[in-house]
This record gives sequence, structure tokens and C-alpha cells, in this order.
Amino acid sequence: MTDTAHRPVLVFDSGIGGLTVLREARVLMPQQHFVYVADDAGFPYGAWPDNALCDHLLELFARLIADHAPALVIIACNTASTLVLDDLRRAFPAISFVGTVPAIKPAAERTRSGLISVLATPGTVERAYTRDLIQSFAAQCHVRLVGSLQLAGLAERHVRRAPVDDALIRAEIIDCFLDRQGRRTDIIVLACTHYPFLANVFRRLAPWPVDWLDPAEAIARRACSILDAGNEAGSCALAREVACDHVVFTSGNPDFAICRLMQGFGLALRA
Repeated sequence: MTDTAHRPVLVFDSGIGGLTVLREARVLMPQQHFVYVADDAGFPYGAWPDNALCDHLLELFARLIADHAPALVIIACNTASTLVLDDLRRAFPAISFVGTVPAIKPAAERTRSGLISVLATPGTVERAYTRDLIQSFAAQCHVRLVGSLQLAGLAERHVRRAPVDDALIRAEIIDCFLDRQGRRTDIIVLACTHYPFLANVFRRLAPWPVDWLDPAEAIARRACSILDAGNEAGSCALAREVACDHVVFTSGNPDFAICRLMQGFGLALRA
């Protein structure tokens, strides 16, 4: 058997959004040791020019891979995945990377009205990668791309139990809802891992019911299948014999509320 069962899975995001993916990954891989990395020093990624963010992520991952020697890396961030996933695979060919991209294909397969919206950060909306997914998998649908500048930050506030104004959230999601010639949007793709933390708020504020499509489970299944392929017995069948999962903040200075949140997810703080 290879040694991947004894090396951690690194789950990476700009902030807390990747916890939605970590939650699903733990269900499928209860034996696995996880290291969660929050690039809070770089948050929010929407404020970065693409070239600068790409350089930042390549430099950061060089350090993370050297420090943790992961069996696999989950990029639990649509912005980072659509920008730099291919570059990471070229730079670190010995490491398996699982990215997070807008779930446009399953949305196109499930929609009945043919009207789909993709709720994302402006960077994800603007990237050719996203438009290529639409062309490849949803050409017969009407896909509306909605870029939000504020939702990732609002999700972080919500998870910290800080007050969030419903009107602000409603303003960010309302463009996702299209009523055209008797047909209505019936699926909204949550193309930022922060957004599922607000899913119940979205449902409450939505003008009509829709399917809010969260890709976290599919990402976790993909990661598990790659680990299984690298272990003779299947990594998902192995007994857990590893230390406590832990979290790394790139700022080195997380606030008290975030530390409490991470503890609630069973993550020990590590510098």
C-alpha cells in the first residue's frame, strides 16, 4: 500500500468557505487526517488582479506543500480553481489536486425550465473557464451569470454570528431570478464555497423556490475516489490512526470568533 493514507489531505480556501467541503469530505473519509488552510491574509480574492493572485497562490502552495507533504489537495475555492488549477498541476506534478468549479453540468442536467443562474464572485463570472463550461454543458439552457462583490464577506459575518442585513443579501441574489415567457429560474449554482453557509437565508429571501446547487459533496466524492485509486485497500476503508485535524491561517493572527468556529469544526489551531 502507498503512504497516502498516512499523509494529510489539505483543504484550501481564501477563508471559511472550504469548511462546507471539509464537512462532506469527513463524512466520506472519516479515517483521513485533514489540514485546513485559510488564506485570510489574502481574503477576499475578488479584490486581486488575476496575475497577482496567480503569483501569490503559486508561492503560497510551494510553502504549503513543503510544510505538509499532502496526499492530495482540495482547492475549495472557485476563484482559485478557475484561475490557477492548471498552473498548480504543472508546478507540482507529484500532487493530486481536486478543484472547485461552477456546477454547470449537473445544473443543466436537472433544470426543467431551462433557466439557470450561476451565483459567483466577479472573478469567477468573468473567467473564460466558466464560459467554456456553459458552452460545453449548458448550450441549450439560458444561463445567467451573477457576480457578487459582497456575499463572501457577508457569509463570513453570518458564520461568526455577526448581524447581517437581509436587504444586502436580497440585493446580491435578486438578479439570479428570471421570469420569462412563463418560465422561471429553477436552479441557482452556488459557485463560491462561502455561499452555502447562507443557503437558509437565500431560501427565506428568494421570490420563489429554487434548487440551490452546492457542489461540496461531489468535490468530496472526487477526492475520495482519487485516494482510493492510490491505495490498494482503498483509503476510504482504512481505520483512522492519525492526529487531530488542524487549521492554518496565513495571517497567523485569526480573531477570536474564527478560532471558536474552527474549534467547533474540530480543528486545532496551528501556526
